[in-house]
Amino acid sequence: MITVQQAEQIILENAADYGAEIVLFDEALGRVLAENIKTDRDLPAFNRVTMDGIAINFKAVEQGINMFTIKATQAAGDIPTDIEGIDECIEIMTGAALPDLVDTVIRYEDVEIKDGKATLLTSEIKKGQNQHLKGADKKQGEIILTPGQLITPAVISLVASVGETELRVKRIPRVVILSSGDELVEVGATPSAYQIRRSNSYMLQAILAQQGLKALVKHIPDEPEIIKQQLGLCLQNFDVILLSGGISMGKFDYIPQALKELQVAQLFHKVQQRPGKPFWFGKHSNGVVVFAFPGNPIASFMCTQRYFIPWLNASLGLSPKKTMYAVLADDFSFQPQLEYYLQVKLHFNEQGQLLAAPVEGNGSGDFANLADTDAFMELPLEKSEFKKGEVYPIWLFNQL
Repeated sequence: MITVQQAEQIILENAADYGAEIVLFDEALGRVLAENIKTDRDLPAFNRVTMDGIAINFKAVEQGINMFTIKATQAAGDIPTDIEGIDECIEIMTGAALPDLVDTVIRYEDVEIKDGKATLLTSEIKKGQNQHLKGADKKQGEIILTPGQLITPAVISLVASVGETELRVKRIPRVVILSSGDELVEVGATPSAYQIRRSNSYMLQAILAQQGLKALVKHIPDEPEIIKQQLGLCLQNFDVILLSGGISMGKFDYIPQALKELQVAQLFHKVQQRPGKPFWFGKHSNGVVVFAFPGNPIASFMCTQRYFIPWLNASLGLSPKKTMYAVLADDFSFQPQLEYYLQVKLHFNEQGQLLAAPVEGNGSGDFANLADTDAFMELPLEKSEFKKGEVYPIWLFNQL
């Protein structure tokens, strides 16, 4: 067996670049940018008013003028209207372009408007106030986004503001999720007393969907030739194969042998962890990687969160996520010398600490607990006793 850290290193060393593709900017949410984005003009493109009110030339204040004739009213998007005399002002709205001969905006709250006149109600006026100067954010031709950036709603707003209607983004690998086992029946079927429904595959598909990845789900029976045939087809048509079940030491666990016959190189099999000890990982010479997770629901769920998602992010060029930590809320013990992934419920206390309350459940087959937990806490294999107040890494799978 290898350690969790060794398994992680091997997996990340086999991250791959799947190229890029062009998508419409408003369909790019959650994708990873694969090009530089530059401004097509200054941002902002003009001296932009940031408060509703009146625009004046500050020299009037310096000369003691406190009443102004309203020359015009200008809304956002209007062609600027200038004053002709220093005792004139423009009634102006937020977002409008500041006319050339005015340089200061006084908000409505600080003036009284009556009979076409605006009278100042304050002497606290600073030259140039309440405007966002042209080019203050970015200059024309300046790079504002770089490859490897996750496209968020804020990024969508930014690319729209510079006129980018299409974006080059990293191509997402093609993934198939395969389950195996004659004890599994389809979700809509009525299982016998000794069968269960195929929930693992759809759980993994949902995890991947949260990452913006649409995976195909297939099921193969416990028949060696069919397993080999279906795996062979998947090796030709997908970039990644995720397997759930059939990789342990049971008499009907045919998958490791089928992968060997198909010349998928085993990079490791078994990790010093619980759940997920029988985890198998390998790679074909054509570049297809195979993640073969144990069939126990908690093990498949944890391994996907702990290993597949970091691999996916590395393949897409995203920077590694910063490790999150939480404070253990209660004492906990675990005897086998394995890295243990404890299911925990998270909450913040009055001091702002993130606390992790253990939810033990009934082993790696008890998937009902997952709906009531938020993360796995990673407990090191060097210890067996874990005390309340100690801090350990967590792998978050629910929003706080």
